Amino acid sequence: MFAARRIATAVPRAATLPRRALFHSTTPAAVQVGDKIPDLDALVENSPGNKVNLSKELTGKGLIIGVPAAFSPACSESHIPGYINHKSLKEAGKVFVVAVNDPFVTKAWATSLDPQGQSGIRFLGDPSGQFTDALDLAFDGKAIFGGNRSKRYALVIEDGKVKEAHVEPDNTGLKVSAADAVLGA
Repeated sequence: MFAARRIATAVPRAATLPRRALFHSTTPAAVQVGDKIPDLDALVENSPGNKVNLSKELTGKGLIIGVPAAFSPACSESHIPGYINHKSLKEAGKVFVVAVNDPFVTKAWATSLDPQGQSGIRFLGDPSGQFTDALDLAFDGKAIFGGNRSKRYALVIEDGKVKEAHVEPDNTGLKVSAADAVLGA
């Protein structure tokens, strides 16, 4: 869905961009305000058999926080703790962290960051990257992570659709998708 839109609009969008934008390291993410959450059973929670479909889970208010990898320094030291400790987290609705990792890694990461599970955040693995690809938020992370990974992002969801998209323009930065930027300072 999103990838098809990128392919269909790649030439006209490139033709209309300023010359300096053509040399930026990444193209703009295709996920847009108003898009529906992909209807996929690709995400897993705690074990490979526990499939989670975010299009079915997020029928009201919610937040999807995408990270390149569990246990990466910025994700573990500031990005996700910023959400766990944010005063407005409960007002965000259902909150999910999605990492391109297996469910065992995301389960261990959840335990290390939120041992009692008091935040209510659910940590999901996207082992094949299928969900990340469907949002068109993958980048080539082979040099650092050994394979494709997710851009760092936060999607504010309302009734199964993207209400706000906060995608880091450099894939892994921590300004646009930080808790204060998404939930307010």
